[in-house]
Amino acid sequence: MANNKQITIFEGQKIRRLWDDKKKWYFSVIDVVSALTNSGNPQVYWRVFKKRLIDEGSNETVTKCNGLKMIAPDGKMRLTDAADTETMLRLVQSIPSPNAEPFKLWLARVGYERIEEINDPEKALNRSRDYWQRMGRSAKWIQQRMMGQETRNKLTDYWSAHEITKSEEYAILTNIIHQEWSELSVSKHKNLKGLKRENLRDHMTEAELIFSALAEMSTRGIAEGQNAKGMDEDVVASKKGGGVAKRARKDYEIETGKKAVSGENFLQSPKSGKKLIDK
Repeated sequence: MANNKQITIFEGQKIRRLWDDKKKWYFSVIDVVSALTNSGNPQVYWRVFKKRLIDEGSNETVTKCNGLKMIAPDGKMRLTDAADTETMLRLVQSIPSPNAEPFKLWLARVGYERIEEINDPEKALNRSRDYWQRMGRSAKWIQQRMMGQETRNKLTDYWSAHEITKSEEYAILTNIIHQEWSELSVSKHKNLKGLKRENLRDHMTEAELIFSALAEMSTRGIAEGQNAKGMDEDVVASKKGGGVAKRARKDYEIETGKKAVSGENFLQSPKSGKKLIDK
């Protein structure tokens, strides 16, 4: 599976997804169940619903819900039932929900947009920009976020061409880099910001985005210089690359008197309803 925009939104609900090598979207069944039913325990709802489908003879639909690794609330990649668009449409038909028809239309649109983006990658960039604008991000923040993503993509492209193939390996190397420059693991940084399933980078301050990009750019430069291959060599490059950004971060903090790593986020303040950062 190749990751591409692992989270999408339906009616304010986050749906995990994966785009595979067969050019298909696979969506988290649990997330869809949660979005359609507003169940307090979508895992139990799906387990009971799955048994009912089997009892009714819909075994084929259930067996097509494959266990795929997607990012879990704790930030780790864990197996979860997932279905492609065709199978998901069949499931939705069986779930009693007023959102069933809107969800079917949403599924069709998501698939069409991905095909558009393959033919014209600029459309994907524009959609990301529009999404961040709707979320209240400033033009300056959006520019930094997109530049950081390009730096990230170049690093992961290097890894994929040099014997890094498993999603767990990408996660481990990413965490090493992050731990080195920020002195916090990805999960601890998310906890500091009060995040759960949200994308950490979407809640970084400008300084955090800059140092994260510096760490990943440095890692790629070091890995290329050493022709690093496989986990052992890329772990070394990742620690060194993160170290470059850590030294820069410490200099920044000394000279400005400000902490670069922050608990600020873009979540709504419960009392004011205002954004907490991006002023």
